[in-house]
Amino acid sequence: MKICRKPAQFFLASAALALGLAFLCPAQAGQPSFRAANGQFLLNGKPFQIISGSMHYARIPRAYWRDRLRMAKAMGLNTVTTYVFWNAHEPRPGVFNFSGNLDVAEFVREAQQEGLYVILRPGPYSCAEWEFGGFPSWLLKDPTMVVRSRDPQFLAAARIWLLRLGRELAPLQIGNGGPIIAIQVENEYGSYGEDHAYMEDIHHMLMDAGFTKAQMFTADGPEEVPRGSLPELPAVINFGPGDAQQGFATLKKLRPGGPFMTGEYWDGWFDHWGAPHQVTNAQQQVADLDWILRQGYSINLYMFHGGTSFGWMNGANSNGKTYEPDVTSYDYDAPLDESGHPTPKYYLFRNVIARDTGIKPAPVPATPAVTTIPAFTLSRAASLWDNLPAPIHSDQPLTMAAMNQAYGYVLYRTTIAGPVNGDLVIGAVHDYAQVYIDGKLAGVIDRRLNQNSLRLHVQAAHARMDILLENTGRVNFGSALPGERVGLLGGVRLGGHLLTSWDNYSLPMLHPGKLSYTGASCGGPCFYEATFTLAHPADTFLDTSALGKGMVWINGRPLGRFWHIGPQETLYLPDPWLKPRRNQVVVFDLEGETGRQLRGLDHPVLNAPIGK
Repeated sequence: MKICRKPAQFFLASAALALGLAFLCPAQAGQPSFRAANGQFLLNGKPFQIISGSMHYARIPRAYWRDRLRMAKAMGLNTVTTYVFWNAHEPRPGVFNFSGNLDVAEFVREAQQEGLYVILRPGPYSCAEWEFGGFPSWLLKDPTMVVRSRDPQFLAAARIWLLRLGRELAPLQIGNGGPIIAIQVENEYGSYGEDHAYMEDIHHMLMDAGFTKAQMFTADGPEEVPRGSLPELPAVINFGPGDAQQGFATLKKLRPGGPFMTGEYWDGWFDHWGAPHQVTNAQQQVADLDWILRQGYSINLYMFHGGTSFGWMNGANSNGKTYEPDVTSYDYDAPLDESGHPTPKYYLFRNVIARDTGIKPAPVPATPAVTTIPAFTLSRAASLWDNLPAPIHSDQPLTMAAMNQAYGYVLYRTTIAGPVNGDLVIGAVHDYAQVYIDGKLAGVIDRRLNQNSLRLHVQAAHARMDILLENTGRVNFGSALPGERVGLLGGVRLGGHLLTSWDNYSLPMLHPGKLSYTGASCGGPCFYEATFTLAHPADTFLDTSALGKGMVWINGRPLGRFWHIGPQETLYLPDPWLKPRRNQVVVFDLEGETGRQLRGLDHPVLNAPIGK
């Protein structure tokens, strides 16, 4: 099968799906198989219509994987599709993590146990509105490295990753008795380039990793199929509401022999900070789903369940001029919402699938309970300025990658000679910077607003200038990818003069660390700490409307970002991450103030008013 970029896939079953109750137990007499032949998909030699939905294990608390899979089955899906995010699994070169929430093999096994097949999208590029499209940031340490290309450095790193992934997942292919029926090669490459030799490189890496007992495929927009596909593999197409008939007509002209599938049917969309919440047309989607199913085509819904880009994992879009960072929530206006509850769209889709396939779905399972948390005060604080690590000295500001740092913040410090009235001009700010003169905020430079300068009025003969920079999310799609280094790029000038001699303070903030909190008032960039108790933990939504811009940790776990510009105003806080008694909350707020309050709501707020 195939898959693609922004949203994911929904592969559908044809009238012959009745034959396909075999999908409940792939291991039959003889060797199980899934392949494309004679213009269709064949499961164990019989026609099979894929009805799939995308959900990403890393965006769902592990304790809820099985709940979400059961909801997929109850909507009528026979397959789930997931990306694998390289940056999550190889945070440092040669250091791999497949434990806890990153145990992707266990996610695949649970899908099989729930009677679902799996379509795997191993990349190495994912997109998915995920930080840097799933690439690890350490690829950027060497400024000559070019991702998504035949650069030998990139190909060598990608090969190590895919070979290691194969040890986890190749045994779970259908030819080995597992549920993985299809594996996507790269991801919507036709929207990025037209290097078929590169695509063959990735194809053969996957085969070398052991992915030889499932059907490989490529996925692109209909018009981009010639640029991103490989002649020896099936090609699936990705498109949004209203484009089904034209999209498949284009695919038929390009690949008249089929098979025919949409690897990503975009049944929702994602949100950017400072832009309106996206709500899509469910009735149009129902009509498209009905038409696709009745043609006997396969489909993957992107997304069935979006989940949450916990911690620092949100990505961003850029057209080369405008930078648009994504919010923490990946609710996506999907049939199953961020917290695993079915929406009206879920039941509309369920009815269409049941009617068009003639298969009665499983009953809809119960959903997780929700609770509220009474308001509590952030009464203890610790100033960032009092908790800085030892700096790294350099002539010019260092990028995060140069400091072996992936996410978080960097503080850049230098001394400027004054008095001076002039423009502070930075080649490029990636991504958001607060400028301080002798500890006082002088202004903000925001990549989102295409800013790279600030007017300064410095009266002192010698002044300390601090530039506190945040990685707001590396671009995950498009031509900007190779240049997504985080930091002050291209030099810093004041009044036309290049500034040198910098202290660089690395602030990755993967966890808040041990800080000495006090009851003293703290404003500006500060950590705030509080506790609350719950007699009976349950899902809740942390109300961040009183905060400015920053990050929240719950019991040491990074929950996600907040920003007062909207549209997201709550953070999904899942039950499994809470304790039955005392729970610690730590907030880092660039615009903080002691005494602000948080509370837990029993519903999300994803459509708050937009501000600047």
